[in-house]
Amino acid sequence: MTKKVKNIIKISGAFCAAFVAAGTITYITKYPGDGKGGLGTSAVPQYDTAAVTVLEDGSKSETEKAIEQIALETESVKATTDAQDVATLEKAETNPFDGELYYYSYRIKKGDMIGVIAEKYNVSQDTLISVNKIRATRAIQIGQNIKIPSLDGILYDVKQNGETAKSIAQKFQVEPSVVADANKIDVALKLDAGRSVFVPGAELDWVTRQEINGDLFRKPIHTWYRLTSYFGWRPSPFGGRRQFHGGIDMACPSGTPIYAAMGGTITYKGYSNVYGNYVIVTHHSGYKTLYGHMSRFSKLGVGAYVNTQSVIGYVGSTGMSTGPHCHFTVFKNGRMVNPWNLWG
Repeated sequence: MTKKVKNIIKISGAFCAAFVAAGTITYITKYPGDGKGGLGTSAVPQYDTAAVTVLEDGSKSETEKAIEQIALETESVKATTDAQDVATLEKAETNPFDGELYYYSYRIKKGDMIGVIAEKYNVSQDTLISVNKIRATRAIQIGQNIKIPSLDGILYDVKQNGETAKSIAQKFQVEPSVVADANKIDVALKLDAGRSVFVPGAELDWVTRQEINGDLFRKPIHTWYRLTSYFGWRPSPFGGRRQFHGGIDMACPSGTPIYAAMGGTITYKGYSNVYGNYVIVTHHSGYKTLYGHMSRFSKLGVGAYVNTQSVIGYVGSTGMSTGPHCHFTVFKNGRMVNPWNLWG
C-alpha cells in the first residue's frame, strides 16, 4: 500500500460518526475545559472511477485493488466508530451522572415541554431554564437544541469583579466546595464579572420562575371573553392610524366582574379620557397592573390589599372605547410588558 493511500485511510479514520435523532441526546461535552464537542461525519473517500483500469486478462489493476482495500478498511473503521458512539450514548442515557458537570445536547421534538424533558433527565425546570437562558418556556420551538447538564442547579453570571465560589454559594445557600468542584476552580478564586458559574443545587427565585413559565398573573376576567386587541402595534380603532397598544383588550358583557391579576395593593382609582374608569394595583418585584374602561368600581378603596379573588371593578365602555371590554396592562419597573407571556 502506498504512503498516499495510507494517509487517506488515516484521515478517513479520524472522522467520527454520530447517532442523530430528533428528541434524543446528540453529543456530550465536558465542562469546563478547552475541549470542543460536536457532530462529525464518517465517510468513505471518493475517487474518480474513470481512472480505474482493468487489465486485458480481466484481472484488476493494482490501483483498483488499492481502492477496494481502502474501502474495506474504512468501512471497518466506520463500523467500529459507530458502535463506540452508540455505546457512549446508551451509557449516557442509562447512567449519565458521575458527580461531574457535563452538558448533553437535546433536540426539541413535537409535544415536548420543559417540565417533561426535565423529568426525563432528572433535573429541575429551573436548571433547563437557566442553562439555556429561556425567557418563555411556552416559546420553545420544535428542532431547537437545548443543553442538559448532568447536575441539578442553575447557571449564575458573576455580577461584579471579585466574587468567589464561596460568596456565590452563600447567595444560594449551598456548599462552597460543591460550586468550586463543579467549575474546577479554587473556593477563594476571584472571578471576573460576566463569567458564568454553574451552582449545583441552586434554584431560581419563584418570581422569575413564574415569569418564564407564564404563570405569574391570572387573567382578570374569570368568565368567557373574546380577545379583541393584543399587545403591540395595531391600526387605531379611531381613524385607523398605526399606534402602539400597551395592553390586551378582553371583550365581554358590560357588568362582568374584573379581578386583580395578582396579589397586591390598590394604589389608584380614577378616570382618564383614554382609559375611562381605571384601577392600578401595585404588586411585588416592580410590577403594577392597570384595568381600564370600567363601568364602575368595586367598594374596595385605595390602600386595600387584594388577591386574585378580589373584585376591583366591572366591565364597561368608558373612555375611548368601541364597546364593553377590560383593557389590561402590565408594568415592570415602569415599562409596559406583554401580559400574554405572564398569565396562566
